[in-house]
Amino acid sequence: MVQVHGYDYFAMHGSGLSRASEFQTHMLMEPVTFSESGGIRYLHFGSELIQGAMRIRDPNEIYLEYNQQMMAWLLFLETKPGMRVAQLGLGTGALTKFIYRNCPAVISTVVELNPAVIVSARSMFSMPDDDRRLKTLQTDAKDFVKSQKNKNTCDAVQVDLYDAICDGPSASSLEFYKGCYNILKEPGVLTVNLFSRHKSFKINLKNICEAFDNRVLLFPESHDCNVVAIAFKGPKLEAEWRDVSVRAKLIREKTDLPTNKWVAGLSRENARQELKLSI
Repeated sequence: MVQVHGYDYFAMHGSGLSRASEFQTHMLMEPVTFSESGGIRYLHFGSELIQGAMRIRDPNEIYLEYNQQMMAWLLFLETKPGMRVAQLGLGTGALTKFIYRNCPAVISTVVELNPAVIVSARSMFSMPDDDRRLKTLQTDAKDFVKSQKNKNTCDAVQVDLYDAICDGPSASSLEFYKGCYNILKEPGVLTVNLFSRHKSFKINLKNICEAFDNRVLLFPESHDCNVVAIAFKGPKLEAEWRDVSVRAKLIREKTDLPTNKWVAGLSRENARQELKLSI
């Protein structure tokens, strides 16, 4: 444990892993560290940059605003038995925990390359162990989306891939986003966490738009300079915003997600979407 600007940092280098995995984590991947302040536990990759957060007294809450917005596929897809969601990049497991608790019909697949992140999500951030509704894969997200066995298998895909440098998503190529498109069913929805005030933003947005035929919506920038993009695969989607608002209210009542500002933000932020949703 070391003191950094008044925070208590705890380091994890693959605790609970095999010796081979621990050596790989130590040599090739960022150390996983933690801090706590004001009742919030934070995840770091060996620096002060925040990779995720959890309110200690309410571990099932999605604490960060952009993480909450990553669940926006719920506005457009009804959960049903056998529905599959892929989470590319685990972080604290906030989205995985939320789906596990609030969407019992959904089968989640988590894709995370760093084994220490998987261990920390379970030991420090209360993520459940794997079972019939949750499968965790220690593999590269780029390989996962390229695999033919994953083609057309996911109803929703959530992408939050960052490393210790945090200079943009660690997977951002057109090939990667085409892979995300390919693993989605029709209809299917992708959500991606982007940094709005970095040169990577335009590159990623361009590649997402090309991979998804410009069927992309953006949330307004959140306070921490994150912007969540929503991309669509399948039939054209047309709906009155008031109907989407009804759906948002229902989600809030059932899950406590603060969806009350989502519709206004989406309709205002995206061109030609002011009067109705048409994408």
